[in-house]
Amino acid sequence: MLGDFRVSDDAARAAQLLKEHRASIDRLDAILVYTLAERFKHTQNVGRLKAEHDLPPSDPAREASQIERLERLAREADLDPEFARKFLNFVIAEVIRHHETFQS
Repeated sequence: MLGDFRVSDDAARAAQLLKEHRASIDRLDAILVYTLAERFKHTQNVGRLKAEHDLPPSDPAREASQIERLERLAREADLDPEFARKFLNFVIAEVIRHHETFQS
């Protein structure tokens, strides 16, 4: 009988921990979305400036530098640098797409 209470207590504790982890994940997802929105506001301003001054929409040297920087930060944060590189490449592609629309 006593063993049944322990299993029930363990399951309740696990459910509570799961709820807490999920709440943290939800908060972090919101931070990511708002951070990306803020980043894109700045990159769109950069795109407008580039268009006004007839500069190319992409800057391969800066992109390479940023990828190196993000990979280094990922290693420091114990995040897979390959994932960080793929993520930044995805973001950069979207930024360039935005910049190209300003060039039209």
